[in-house]
Amino acid sequence: MSNKESFLVNRLKSIKYACRGALILLRKESSIKLQVLMAALLTIAGFYFNISKTEWLVQILAIGLVISIEGVNTAIEEVANFIHPEFHSKIGFIKDIAAGAVFIAAFFASIVGLIIYLPKVF
Repeated sequence: MSNKESFLVNRLKSIKYACRGALILLRKESSIKLQVLMAALLTIAGFYFNISKTEWLVQILAIGLVISIEGVNTAIEEVANFIHPEFHSKIGFIKDIAAGAVFIAAFFASIVGLIIYLPKVF
């Protein structure tokens, strides 16, 4: 097998693992389920209000950012729980910071949503 084939096979395996991870998140994490529901509702709203191409791009980026950061937060929590299953103040601190990152992304994504949809509703 040549290096090029090996590279392609490795990329396909990486995609398989990434898809598996995304499915695990969707099945396991209630917060991801809620965010996917919100993404679906915003997508429906986008079609209903006929948002512009630029608004679609910003909305998709905001949704992707929040869901991605939530996935990273979940991974950090899983690693922290694996390393130190019982309560530890430093682990709690690390988990709080990861959750804070999700909050910040969701807060700014909400502002994006308000900027896009408030003028269309009122």
